[in-house]
Amino acid sequence: MDGIDLFNVFLATHKAQLQSYGVPQLFWKVLYNKLKDQIYDAGLVFQLTKVEYENGEKHVTEPTWKLIVSTECGISTQDPNNIYLIDHAWTYDVSNVQQNLIQVPGLLDRMCFLMGLNTEVDEQEKIKNVTDEMWRYNQSYSVNYGEIEDRMPVWYIMDEVGSAINHSNEPNFRAVPFLHMTEGVITVIYTLLFPIRDVAAGDEVTRDFVEGQTKDPKKRRALLLPWAHSTFEDESFQQNEPDADYFLAGHIPESLPENLDAIKTDTGRKLKVFSQYSYVNNYLTDPAFEITDNEEEADILWLVSHYKTYKELNVSSPHVFINQFPYENVLTTKDLLSIVCRRKATNKLCDSDTLETYPTWLPTTYNLSTELAQFVAYFTQRVDKNLDNYWICKPWNLARGLDTHITNNLYHILRLPCTGPKIAQKYITRPILYNRPDMNQVKFDMRYVVLLKSVKPLRAYAYANFFLRFANQPFALNNFDTYMQHFTVMNYTEENPLFHMKCADFIVEWENQYPDYPWKTCVEPKVLSVLRQTFEAAVAQPPPKGIGESPQSRAVYAADLMLEWRDCEMQPKLLEINFTPDCQRACEYYPEFYNDIFKCLFLDIDNSEVFHVLDSAGE
Repeated sequence: MDGIDLFNVFLATHKAQLQSYGVPQLFWKVLYNKLKDQIYDAGLVFQLTKVEYENGEKHVTEPTWKLIVSTECGISTQDPNNIYLIDHAWTYDVSNVQQNLIQVPGLLDRMCFLMGLNTEVDEQEKIKNVTDEMWRYNQSYSVNYGEIEDRMPVWYIMDEVGSAINHSNEPNFRAVPFLHMTEGVITVIYTLLFPIRDVAAGDEVTRDFVEGQTKDPKKRRALLLPWAHSTFEDESFQQNEPDADYFLAGHIPESLPENLDAIKTDTGRKLKVFSQYSYVNNYLTDPAFEITDNEEEADILWLVSHYKTYKELNVSSPHVFINQFPYENVLTTKDLLSIVCRRKATNKLCDSDTLETYPTWLPTTYNLSTELAQFVAYFTQRVDKNLDNYWICKPWNLARGLDTHITNNLYHILRLPCTGPKIAQKYITRPILYNRPDMNQVKFDMRYVVLLKSVKPLRAYAYANFFLRFANQPFALNNFDTYMQHFTVMNYTEENPLFHMKCADFIVEWENQYPDYPWKTCVEPKVLSVLRQTFEAAVAQPPPKGIGESPQSRAVYAADLMLEWRDCEMQPKLLEINFTPDCQRACEYYPEFYNDIFKCLFLDIDNSEVFHVLDSAGE
């Protein structure tokens, strides 16, 4: 192929990417040639300059280096040659940061030089300094294909040239990631640097580090804290419940049933069940039910995909049950769950002395998209009161601990929203631990399966057999990048297998380890109270701010909780509630699991030995 054909092939692969990042078409042909010929000519037009401070003192947010235009003719936005390839000095996964710094030859000292850090200290101190400082230098990108693990954000630090570019509210350049692909496969990742204003010789190269964040000045000021010092000490950290539009944002509309009469079940015949979940098909063996692969003839639809058309089902098939409730996402979406639970903070939202937020069973939670300024104010107040400030930051819509970070570094937290919406939740620093015989004191959490039968009145049940998950390394308040030390949810391997334990065996061992806190009379009643209050709050307001009434709806959720020391008391903490949870272990441990659940939900057989009643009357 000739040059024109090759350029067209390049455009066919990269045009959408160039357009999405706003790279002017003027630069595309030159970019193609520089990539083809591997031309790195930034050194011909830019010069690194180290910033000298009086007495060597500089604030942490002040720059170590500046990048200056050195070419005599300056740089014009109209010259197609003025697009430059910036290499990446370090691309990393957060969990492997320390390993990289120790094992990659020269990387640690290069990062210290690039960040202006002291190299005349021991290795461990250098590593700590780099890991503290790197969040002021890193950038991220993600790809939108492959398995979900392949689409996780990738963090990188540009080379010395790119890392010397400082922030300005009136920038003269832009710097954007570029994934160079050959035959559909990413080969190299660069940063593209190009001017957006004419720049004279001797001028500093700048860019906007929080590009596009202009609508909310407080949020922009918070996001800029890693590079522009500001104070939030006088800002309020109080959280207010948002209006209905917030609950609907990005949500597919759901239709609500108009006929709210209860379904009368014909107990004289088998109920036909159409299920998309194999464990229902394999373990639902009670003779009152029959599995069918014909959705049209089913009395019960048990789906794993989200259902939205309750009104239409109510009209066309008023006798058919569905295993979901309208607007149940107020429970199963992490940011909405925290809003719902705060409705139970009856007297005040926060203790002004301890900064403890209410209800006490909900970890303090902030939305890093809509409550960032409040979060920074709260974080700052904790610093001023010398309170611990460890936070776990989670995406709203991912599971299994993916893209989840634990840190007390404010700059680290402020960089995370650029990889997608997240909540920051106060990390439980005093968890109640379980003494595993093979490795001593580890974190654990409990999963309770919760059944919802009705919204008005509230009728809910907790399956008596709860499930346990244990960390695979002893707990300590350090090494926050060591996943198996801090998380109880993981992909198990032969080297790190699942620690199996049924709840009955756990309770026996619990009584040995914590004889002053018997499970059945001291701990579990508190857990059940948390679950009851959560569902009360979730049905307290009409859709979209609460779960909708639907006589055809029945649902099963999984609530994950952890125990925390609060003075000398054990306080359950609600972590999250899951939609259509994985019940493989439930079926393997308790083969009657789905028989019990279906009889409770659809035949009103709620055996007190199998279920705890959660509605107010059953308290």
